[in-house]
Amino acid sequence: MASPDFLGLSGRSVAVLGVANRRSVAYAIAKVLTEQGVRVLYVVRDAEVRERVRPLLGDAPVFTCNVENEAEIAGLAAELAAAGVRLDGLVHSIAYANYAQGPCPFHETRREDFLQAVDISCFSLVSLVRHLRPLLSRTASVVTISISTTRMAAENYGYMAPIKAALDSTVVFLAKSLSADSEIRVNAVGAGLLKTSASAGIPGYADAYLYAEKVIPRRRGLATEEVAHAAAFLLSGRASGINAQTLVVDAGMSINYFDRDIVRRVSAP
Repeated sequence: MASPDFLGLSGRSVAVLGVANRRSVAYAIAKVLTEQGVRVLYVVRDAEVRERVRPLLGDAPVFTCNVENEAEIAGLAAELAAAGVRLDGLVHSIAYANYAQGPCPFHETRREDFLQAVDISCFSLVSLVRHLRPLLSRTASVVTISISTTRMAAENYGYMAPIKAALDSTVVFLAKSLSADSEIRVNAVGAGLLKTSASAGIPGYADAYLYAEKVIPRRRGLATEEVAHAAAFLLSGRASGINAQTLVVDAGMSINYFDRDIVRRVSAP
């Protein structure tokens, strides 16, 4: 019979970055971790976000850090160190893309938009790990949130797919780099389409989500909690043999694009 603390997370400390509201993937992950007895330290973008999410987080410690600013990342590390924090895990659930201009052909992507998005959504993981490395335990687990496939050219998602591909590669290189003097693991959860506030800002996302509900074999969309459970597993010692991987959580969507009922509807005269 499984132990009530099967994941062995109780009493551990995990920093969770990216909570913006109740529908954030980061919030769902933090909620699962809290239920498992983890001490969650929240890191949000700025004081405004901190005030907005404070009612959700209770008395948990909340730090601020704009990952576009290297000095703020260094400051976060110093603040955590001064508080005597030792981290067993780090959750990086941060992504940003400027869709203010609406969807456009990929070849018309603006340089400033691409570079800002890769800085926030990908390089921030490298910078955070570099600055927080002294606070990570020898067997800590780092988990970032990616997407289920970067090989699908969805016009509305645009340049974020190549950036998520860079994030997946970053996971591999970080895992290798950290292995030189630790057993720190770095993995990603490759999530399928979710109902989040961030995704609602992507042009045409609602239609894509409705399509996903039809393609997923169970005919039901992916729940944010399902991604959160996978992240909690990767943060636990039960996943000690998993490193440098992107764990796809898409409820089987990727096997079912040619579902006969969908094909029939499309091909019907």
